[in-house]
Amino acid sequence: MSSSYGEKLRQIRTAEGLTQAAFAKELELGLSTIKNYESGQKNAGLSIVDKVTNHPRFEKYTMWLMNGKTSEAAGQISPSLSPNGHDDTSDHQKDQKAG
Repeated sequence: MSSSYGEKLRQIRTAEGLTQAAFAKELELGLSTIKNYESGQKNAGLSIVDKVTNHPRFEKYTMWLMNGKTSEAAGQISPSLSPNGHDDTSDHQKDQKAG
């Protein structure tokens, strides 16, 4: 019915434009750990969810990761709603007008 945490982690990672290695580094985890979660060889538990939801770059996915819901007004989105994956911490921001 709902996506596994491993699948959701993969969706977050790809929405952010990160490789598995870069995602692992951001979360201070080993690359093999991320690979195991995404492949389903290991189940991602509360410790990984905690790392993602408390990371400034990924906290916008908290509601979606936990229960599949979003609240754009509260800044809570799903990876499919992330405009370019680097919307608030980009080194190469684009000249775009808000609104």
